[in-house]
Amino acid sequence: MKLNFPPSPRPEHIAESDWNNWTWQLRHSLKSKADFEKSFQLSDNELAAFSEGAELFNIRTTPYYASLAKDEGDSIRQILMPQKFEIEEGSQQMLDPLGERKNNPAPRVIHRYSDRVLFLITDICSVYCRFCTRKHFTGQEQAFIRNEEYEKALEYIKTHPGIREVILSGGDPLTVSDGQLDRVLGDLRAIDHVEIIRIGSRMPVVCPMRITDDLVKILKKHKPVFLMSHFNHPNELTAEAAAGLEKLVDNGVPVMNQMVLLNGINNHPALVQALNRRLLFLRVKPYYMFQCDPSQGTDHLRTSIEDSLEIQKELWGHLSGLAMPNLSVDIPDGGGKTYLVPNFETARDGNVRFYKGWDGVDAKYVSPAAEKIKKPELHHYLEEWNKLKAAKAPL
Repeated sequence: MKLNFPPSPRPEHIAESDWNNWTWQLRHSLKSKADFEKSFQLSDNELAAFSEGAELFNIRTTPYYASLAKDEGDSIRQILMPQKFEIEEGSQQMLDPLGERKNNPAPRVIHRYSDRVLFLITDICSVYCRFCTRKHFTGQEQAFIRNEEYEKALEYIKTHPGIREVILSGGDPLTVSDGQLDRVLGDLRAIDHVEIIRIGSRMPVVCPMRITDDLVKILKKHKPVFLMSHFNHPNELTAEAAAGLEKLVDNGVPVMNQMVLLNGINNHPALVQALNRRLLFLRVKPYYMFQCDPSQGTDHLRTSIEDSLEIQKELWGHLSGLAMPNLSVDIPDGGGKTYLVPNFETARDGNVRFYKGWDGVDAKYVSPAAEKIKKPELHHYLEEWNKLKAAKAPL
């Protein structure tokens, strides 16, 4: 079956050349209540959020992404539009749910895991998603990291050889100019122990015209660079988004997707499978399916872990492993990610484990006896492993 990706509904009064220009999209972002009222009939719920909650977290969206939203209750509209629920007290409200401030050993560097760091090169996003986990940082309108902070961050990465991977984040790293991005990637690639660079970005979702030929050349120049996209709903996969993703993978840039389960938006197996099958068709690997973090104003958007596990279990026998994301929760206050997996084990008896599969099949698995387990020859790989474990992230 040939999957269909419809084009975005470009307003007739906007020239196609403008609509397909990413800098035009950013310059014409909707930021105020007046901007949004030109495109939407705001509900009382949304009006209350604009008047009472605007100081809590910035409001912005590209014209392109706004064009994908429909009436109140529409999934994409709930992602980009503030609601009065954001200003209500929830069951868990944290300004810094991932404990990033205490894992911040240098300016703009988050070091939670031994072998990798986040490098926050901007605090601007083209769309401020209402479920954002980094509300303590984003939206401060610093387009690119100050030079003093930049040099200190680079020095930290250079002087910690256990760091094998750098993840560019922010804000959204693809909101910076091509020249700035080229500089960052070049400086990181010049550090001998940095093997992998990742870029976490919503731009392929909310402004896919950012994926230009020039951008792709820069990413190829500094390979290996992985692009981590953030599609959350199949309606975000337009013709423009599909073209951007295919341009990336056609040019050797691996793309992996991280979605967030959102209450009343995408928390149903039919939506998850539709999104992930379409992504896989475009050669994008579904990577993570996250629980929504308990950041301020997100209580109404969070699903229960029980609900999420039911979705994962329903998908288990009906979705290719290639399209199956890892269900994960980020343990609050800096505890790191933990996978959530449906439990198919029904009993244990010594080294025998009993299971009931997704389709109801009962069977047992007999583990080899402990005395039969041998350690392989390790050669120099053991030294490499011990060095990696010794490079502990700071608390």
